[in-house]
Amino acid sequence: MFGPFALAVAALFTGAAIYINWAEQPARLSLDDPWMLAEWKPSYQRGFLMQASLAIIGFILGALEWMVTDHVIWLAGGAALLANWPFTIFAIMPVNRKLEETPIELANEETRSLIERWGMLHGVRSVLGVFSLGLFLWASI
Repeated sequence: MFGPFALAVAALFTGAAIYINWAEQPARLSLDDPWMLAEWKPSYQRGFLMQASLAIIGFILGALEWMVTDHVIWLAGGAALLANWPFTIFAIMPVNRKLEETPIELANEETRSLIERWGMLHGVRSVLGVFSLGLFLWASI
């Protein structure tokens, strides 16, 4: 009953994460340093709200389906989505803080390097999304 919704949420999370890495990040990196940072700041804020919400909702739905069906794969899929939270807090947030504190007019090569690092770290979020989606698909069979 909750499983199809968990699967849909994981697909939304994963699609958004992959889009960021595959389309938005390369386009951002093609800009001059100040414009790149100016694009990253609002984009990050909006993306954070969307992906953080999807990770929590997907975990809750996976956990509910696990409680109903007693198939632990649902819980594992939800946990894979939720793993984005500690990864973001401990690995990505230090980079985010530096970028958020940088005035747009002072963006430079160090800023570019930080945004490149951010993109690589964000790739882990894409991998966690794919893993969660795979677990939910497996549980659905």
